[in-house]
Amino acid sequence: MFKELNPLIHSQLRLAIMTLLLSVKEADFTYLKEKTNATSGNLSVQLDKLSSAGYIQMTKDFIGKKPRTSCRITEAGKRAMEEYIESLKTYFEL
Repeated sequence: MFKELNPLIHSQLRLAIMTLLLSVKEADFTYLKEKTNATSGNLSVQLDKLSSAGYIQMTKDFIGKKPRTSCRITEAGKRAMEEYIESLKTYFEL
């Protein structure tokens, strides 16, 4: 029996973001944009969705006079990714 895949994570860009954040302590907006090849607007919208779900934590600050947004995955986000991976595995079992 297939388990339902979490639709919030299953989006290609959100899955890429979550996967990247699993492998680093923290990532800034520019890093995520470069690694995902996303537009600024689309990346911003997807980060807001993940943040609203409690999967990531965003911090906005300034480096000198330049704004900086950094993101990190939360414990809830890690659990959601573990559940997503377990659900995905059911699609490979015969």
